[in-house]
Amino acid sequence: MAQPDNQSKRFFESLSGAGKSIAVLTSGGDAQGMNAAVRAVVRMGIYVGAKVYFIREGYQGMVDGGEENIKEASWESVSSMLQMGGTVIGSARCKEFRCHEGRLKAAHNLVQRGITNLCVIGGDGSLTGANLFREEWSGLLEELVQQGLIDEDAVQKYSALHIVGMVGSIDNDFCGTDMTIGTDSALHRIIEVVDAIMTTAQSHQRTFVLEVMGRHCGYLALVSALACGADWVLIPEMPPEDGWEEKMCQKLSANRAGMKRLNIIIVAEGAIDCNNKPITTDHVKDLVVRCLGFDTRVTILGHVQRGGTPSAFDRILASRMGVEAVIALLETTANTPACVVSLCGNQAVRLPLMECVQMTQEVQKAMDEKKFEEAVKLRGRSFENNLKTYKLLAHRKLESELPHSNFNIAVLNVGAPAAGMNAAVRSAVRVGISEGHKMFAVNDGFEGFYKGQIKEVKWADVGGWTGQGGSLLGTKRTLPAKHVEKIAEQMRAHNINALLVIGGFETCDRIKQSASGTKRRVFIIETMGGYCGYLASVGGLAAGADAAYIYEEPFDIRDLQSNVEHLTEKMKGAIQRGLVLRNENSNENYTTDFIYQLYSEEGRGVFDCRKNVLGHMQQGGAPSPFDRNFGTKISAKAMLWLTKKMNETFRQGRVFANTEDTCCLLGMRRRALVFQPVVQLKDETDFVHRIPKEQWWLKLRPLMKILAKYKTSYDVSDSGQLEHVVRNIQPKESDPSGAM
Repeated sequence: MAQPDNQSKRFFESLSGAGKSIAVLTSGGDAQGMNAAVRAVVRMGIYVGAKVYFIREGYQGMVDGGEENIKEASWESVSSMLQMGGTVIGSARCKEFRCHEGRLKAAHNLVQRGITNLCVIGGDGSLTGANLFREEWSGLLEELVQQGLIDEDAVQKYSALHIVGMVGSIDNDFCGTDMTIGTDSALHRIIEVVDAIMTTAQSHQRTFVLEVMGRHCGYLALVSALACGADWVLIPEMPPEDGWEEKMCQKLSANRAGMKRLNIIIVAEGAIDCNNKPITTDHVKDLVVRCLGFDTRVTILGHVQRGGTPSAFDRILASRMGVEAVIALLETTANTPACVVSLCGNQAVRLPLMECVQMTQEVQKAMDEKKFEEAVKLRGRSFENNLKTYKLLAHRKLESELPHSNFNIAVLNVGAPAAGMNAAVRSAVRVGISEGHKMFAVNDGFEGFYKGQIKEVKWADVGGWTGQGGSLLGTKRTLPAKHVEKIAEQMRAHNINALLVIGGFETCDRIKQSASGTKRRVFIIETMGGYCGYLASVGGLAAGADAAYIYEEPFDIRDLQSNVEHLTEKMKGAIQRGLVLRNENSNENYTTDFIYQLYSEEGRGVFDCRKNVLGHMQQGGAPSPFDRNFGTKISAKAMLWLTKKMNETFRQGRVFANTEDTCCLLGMRRRALVFQPVVQLKDETDFVHRIPKEQWWLKLRPLMKILAKYKTSYDVSDSGQLEHVVRNIQPKESDPSGAM
């Protein structure tokens, strides 16, 4: 929390917003996380010295004008917005803005307040309207002069309108970004409902047909089907082939015969058959009842998917996009095209707005022309891989249809339990069986391995594992080094040719924090993570923390004192709540108790303190949609890799795994899943503290400080420069950290 150095001062001078006015609006359908984006725009704008305005009720408020609709924002006016769903500044459809007269009124209202920088948070329709407004701007000002509403000086002073867009859409239907604001939260709502339904479905041996949102995009349906292990999914991008009704009923019947007590069918609201005719939930229900006689119920989730608090991922995504949007506006020139802030490979980048809109429209055009394979490819590699993985896992082959291999593969969990482990095991077992391998499960990690706790596992044995928390196989922290000979003996006894090890140094599921609703109170929260400050830092950004103390960023008593004084000053104003996070091993002397006592004493008379050690609750609970989806996809990829390696190294009835690349760690690197030889990790890992030597998320820490009103440095090289979209070169290649 130290003061910025000369370099950072030069950076903030170059990004000065002095004399500039920025307006932010939300338009179209609401999406969880919009408020976090609004908060970030307001605070970053004020931080660099600009005036920032709310435009309430979207374009309608811009057209209507007035103090109530276009109002200057203060730092405090966005306090406690981060955790709120919907959009607190309102959103509305506006027919007037679609016509020239409406845009003329809007231009007049903006010029009256000197607003020439606009942040628009909405879907492709809202962003297209913003771009048209920008293109017409100079002509609109000339009309206003002719009508005597503004003078020539105003035309010169406000000659250009700068637009930056952020996509708020729960459907994840916008090309050019890996994720849109609101998608991850909508998936949370869907999975919560599915998990709740599963208990009653199992009790009564029922079939449930669920309709989820997605008139033109099947992302929510597809990913939720992966995340809950649905029996069948229907999406607009890939209609089922002729005769699908019979195939679906055969699958449901086979699953029920295999002692599965429930069936889940997920239908996107825009689902169609190969003739572009809608497939409704009622049609699916009637089909199941008529052909199978199953007790079948329909659940239409509707707007519950838009409701509730935004997920941690959506809060972080929206905050990053909001900060980047302000930087983009400050750096734009009269010749810079309107851009949209996107997420590509976990980096915030800027892409030409209309190129992305055009790509998005091409997806719908491909579907209208029945070019469904092209539509899937246009959605991006992530969508395509999700679809391939679902098909691989959902459709069980008959024994006679399976290929035959001579390979036996064992799966085990090691280290601390983590939500998503069971989804990964299920995926590994089913992909392995599909490849013709014999699959073995090892209980209790390497400890169970050397004790011989190994058994063959079949397809049905892992049914329903996707949504289970913890590790159903059991996991221990026992390292293999002490028992290598006994483990080798067990491998020989079971003729095991390959191992899939799911675990790590330390893995945690999530951080929960609800510290609002009180007056003048500071919460001191201790998070897990060993020596890794990821949970404290990213949790702090998601929760709007005032400080987060971590091992990777040393701090001393002067920093603590400075933070207390900063928080005390904030509390004397309109701010009612403070939040401080501390990673469990951030400093052996400045303990959570010490920090709690320091804040309590120094804040006496201004605020009171509470502390909470979250502990192992962070490892508990059901896995999030991301954990389920990521565990499923990464495990499927690992099994296919093992199959390839075993085939490559199989000679004279044996597998020769004696090269570096036969023992790899599979992990996400930017936009790709990468297999890296374990021996290479030595140079990149701090084994004493069990953390990587370089951690990408440290670049997010300045954002938390800026949004908490600290003066700090921010590396301009990390902000996204304008890049042009090239179809099939920059697709949605992979799911970023924290979402699908």
